[in-house]
Amino acid sequence: MSEEVEQALDAALRRWKAMAGSEMDEAEEAADGFEHAFYAFIDKLRLWYVQLEPKPASLDDALRLPFVEHIISKLPDPLYLNLETELELIVERKLRIDDEKYD
Repeated sequence: MSEEVEQALDAALRRWKAMAGSEMDEAEEAADGFEHAFYAFIDKLRLWYVQLEPKPASLDDALRLPFVEHIISKLPDPLYLNLETELELIVERKLRIDDEKYD
């Protein structure tokens, strides 16, 4: 399972780099691609977390898991808060409700 999380993370990081290097006319498409890849990674992380026994008691405990520390080490700094927010929802067993998107 952790290999699937790694693969999803790597895909999200590739999209992050593509987004950072995109031209203005490609920016929206690149951002959408990154968003999709990031939340696919989060879904894989959630599946990995659900299988843990025992589960961490808090977000701080989850952040100290060796695999989570490894993930954090690979993340660009601007994505840390996103990961922390999503991990908190995972620890609290909450699902993110997608807001409606407006064009």
